Amino acid sequence: MATWTRPVAALGLAAVLLVAGCGRDEDGGAEGPGRSIGEGRATGEVTVWAMGTEGEKLGVLADAFMKENPDATVKVTPIPWDGAHDKIATAIAGRQTPDVSLVGTTWMGEFAKTGGLDPTPADLVAKDEFFPGAWDTTVVDGTSYGVPWYVETRLLYVNKAVAAKAGITTAPQTWEDLKTAITALKTRGGAKWGVSFPAGGPGSWQAVLPFVWQNGGDVLSGDTFALDSPATVEALGYYQSYFTEGLSPKDLPQGTLEPEFVKGNLGAFVSGPWHINLLKEQGAADNFQLWHMPKRQAATSFVGGGNLAVFKDAKNRDAAWKFVEYLSRPDVQITWYRTASDLPSVKKAWDDPVLAGDPHLALFGKQLEDAKSPPAIATWEQVAVGMEAEVEKLTKTGVSPQDAARAIQQKATSIGTGA
Repeated sequence: MATWTRPVAALGLAAVLLVAGCGRDEDGGAEGPGRSIGEGRATGEVTVWAMGTEGEKLGVLADAFMKENPDATVKVTPIPWDGAHDKIATAIAGRQTPDVSLVGTTWMGEFAKTGGLDPTPADLVAKDEFFPGAWDTTVVDGTSYGVPWYVETRLLYVNKAVAAKAGITTAPQTWEDLKTAITALKTRGGAKWGVSFPAGGPGSWQAVLPFVWQNGGDVLSGDTFALDSPATVEALGYYQSYFTEGLSPKDLPQGTLEPEFVKGNLGAFVSGPWHINLLKEQGAADNFQLWHMPKRQAATSFVGGGNLAVFKDAKNRDAAWKFVEYLSRPDVQITWYRTASDLPSVKKAWDDPVLAGDPHLALFGKQLEDAKSPPAIATWEQVAVGMEAEVEKLTKTGVSPQDAARAIQQKATSIGTGA
């Protein structure tokens, strides 16, 4: 599952300032492509930090890499997700980093701006081999600082029995179609709630921003925040309507989403591929279907996942990047999917029958062709906190979309981009 535990909001910016005062000459984000690595096999020790399940299981791929590179040794240190951000920030500040680390996609801008990440060698991999939204998460001010390792995106999970009772036979295509379908799940399908959208709080920006992108809006216009644009205001109004019309609950108790969905009390919700197995575990393997995101100007969803980054202070830069390149090979990405259930970031890997032959996963692969992440700016975590607070007011107190957008813009502008 590729969801990140939010670090303490002020800590990220503090880490940026701390490193800036440590004497680095590098101006993170203002560099060109990294220098090429040497030819031949990797040698020496490569130290790697990886979080969660990835940290527990990466040894499988490390062993295979060492068989191909018998003079290299890969040491993987598992790191808990809830302490990973702070640990990386501290390591950069103290110039005591590993060679390679798994980095959450929304952390890239912050860590690149410290000057602590090594630019991706221009000839290491071809960016066109990756899903474009995933590759963009590595790019800060025009320079790539890593390689996407695995990805996830979001679709609508729909209770199949409720949809059949509501007479819905095809997935909705547009915003208007989606509203009609969600309404039908409640009025004709018998669900108490047609859909569950986040009503604010941690992670809710991941549900709201796709509607902004679908409507032609964005976080930035050039170097300036554009979170109060007409496109954003309209998207916030559309999102709010699901709550004002009683289609989405304002307070869904934690831990009740899956059982309420399985029972048919909840018609639909938005989530990533990890929910396939969660629903199977609750006996709903044959009672859900997936809908792609609706289209306005686009049909964009959120893309998350994990990137691999090499640090400026890596002791074995050459072998570190060779390990990253190895993990980016399509066949290795399929091995990793079989090992950890992480979806490949490399498009060619999706041709493998293990993914192409699974209708649910194939739909996630299709959605990845139109998926985005927020811009890789150093302050995104702080901006996200401000957005989430205003989304909660939007859904629960009835504040107008115009006022919500204005407040989000004011908070983001006061925080800045960290440039």
